[in-house]
Amino acid sequence: MDLQLVPLQQFQTFLLCLARVIALIAAIPVFAGNQISGRIKIGLAVATALLLFPSMAPYAPKVAFTVTEFGLLIVNEVLLGVLIGLVAQLIFAAVTFGGTVIGYQMGFAAANIFDPQTTQQLSLLSHFINILALLAFLSFDIHHFFFKIIIESYIILPPGFLDFSHGAVQQLMHLGGQMFVLGVKFSAPVLALLLIANLVLGILARVFPQLNVFMLSFPLNIGISFLVIGLTLNTMVFTLRREFDTMGENILSLLQLLK
Repeated sequence: MDLQLVPLQQFQTFLLCLARVIALIAAIPVFAGNQISGRIKIGLAVATALLLFPSMAPYAPKVAFTVTEFGLLIVNEVLLGVLIGLVAQLIFAAVTFGGTVIGYQMGFAAANIFDPQTTQQLSLLSHFINILALLAFLSFDIHHFFFKIIIESYIILPPGFLDFSHGAVQQLMHLGGQMFVLGVKFSAPVLALLLIANLVLGILARVFPQLNVFMLSFPLNIGISFLVIGLTLNTMVFTLRREFDTMGENILSLLQLLK
């Protein structure tokens, strides 16, 4: 006697749900990178999928798919989860870019540290500002937003084939360009003060030729940079909050363009 505990169509729907959830959890900040074990990510994804599956099941297709169709849908679900996480990762990429520019300008070009999240060598300032962004991400409860966006994504874009012909690629390119603009915003106060300081040192070098401007510039640039960073921390956090609030709109608009 053939006893089927779970209908095939329902099991396929759950796997589609799990594919989108696990791709999203693996791509969003905090969980992305190698600092969190893959078993923890998979366990969290399975638990999240089990909790959210009753809310997402009504928006899933009510038919059983062939092996080929089901495989293509799994690929689409994984791609969609990665795209949602990519929008959030662009903000942290901008933070890292801004910190790298500040570090090079203040004289920390050779002072790098291993970042377990990206598995790359980052400058000290990039690592510091990246940790600040992660703390702001958690303190503003933005990670809770992604649990909501999973259900919202099923309402807007049920499992199916993605359509990139309605401007989704252009939207991603626009967000990528905004990443560099945001990185410049983070580094602009420090760069402006360092430019003024170097201009003053250049004038002093002309007025007092015996002054060792090269040796004087290192502690001066480092001191000015740390002072400006300390004075503009509130502005950085405010800018991050604004970008995190805009991130939700960007994700929803991207889902609309993929329909």
